[in-house]
Amino acid sequence: MCNYCGCREFPLIGRLTAEHEAIAEAAGRLRDAITKGTGDPQALLDALLGLLKPHTAAEEQGLFAELRAEGSLAGAVEQLCAEHDDIHGVLNTVDRSGPDWLAVLGALQRLRRHIDNEEHGLFPAAVIALPIPAWDRLDRRPAGSGGTPGWQR
Repeated sequence: MCNYCGCREFPLIGRLTAEHEAIAEAAGRLRDAITKGTGDPQALLDALLGLLKPHTAAEEQGLFAELRAEGSLAGAVEQLCAEHDDIHGVLNTVDRSGPDWLAVLGALQRLRRHIDNEEHGLFPAAVIALPIPAWDRLDRRPAGSGGTPGWQR
């Protein structure tokens, strides 16, 4: 995860980064369960979704909403939201009686790239793009408040 630009000093980005770390660890456990048989993949999938769903909602309803309103990073936000929809679309629809673990492994690989793009691209850019009043609004906003994220539409 990103350590060099200082964007973790912004409370919201610090929290989202910590959540990324937990999500990456959960994704790694799921990947190992699928590829090495080191655990129950379905239980680990549920654990990953338990972390991923509120995280995605917080991003889309908080930081991404402010970035859309600001405008300069709206294209990047749309791409990241499309990636949320893709990843959730795979993970939320796993057939529990006959899981397509190859599809899940592909989604986990895309999730890793997605997190990297946020950590090393969007988050540092957001620090530059958003004015202080936007960060103040984000700091006052309760986690998970706002509209409906794309993966729940």
